[in-house]
Amino acid sequence: MKKVIIIAVAFLMSGMVFSQKMLTRSGEIKFDATVPGATDLVYATNSTVSSIFDKTTGDLVVQAMVKSFKFKLPLMEEHFNENYMESDKLPKASFKGKVLSYDGKSGNYDVEGDLTIHGVTNKIKTKMTLAADGNKLIISGGFNIKLADYKIAVPALAKKTLAETAKITLKLPMENK
Repeated sequence: MKKVIIIAVAFLMSGMVFSQKMLTRSGEIKFDATVPGATDLVYATNSTVSSIFDKTTGDLVVQAMVKSFKFKLPLMEEHFNENYMESDKLPKASFKGKVLSYDGKSGNYDVEGDLTIHGVTNKIKTKMTLAADGNKLIISGGFNIKLADYKIAVPALAKKTLAETAKITLKLPMENK
């Protein structure tokens, strides 16, 4: 009986020792919805993004607080939070999906899953780069979204500055959990 307990404990401990989960709380997402040629840049950065990546399954979860996006102009940040994103009512944006066919090597991988912004969830598929950097794994890439797909309306007065499509880029420096 003692041998069975020792083997069971050893098996459970080995799972903890060789955990394949990585995380970050200092990931970065950039949002750019600038109309080409516009003088005002609709550009923001969020440097407090949280993410968990499981190297065994390829599962990837990313979460960002909407109010943590910082713009160059305070008024633009206020409009972003109050008029477009309604961040008091819908405070988070998230992605839940998978890195497909991840084999533990650096390279470009297909990533697909559910992106939730402004309370609306849509399926997305994109390419991401996963690159080893010492003890870290850097996940980076980008994709475009149509604001209307997330029920974010662009009023006629803002169309000279705010594009109907936004480019989202991210960089996630993942570390072992």
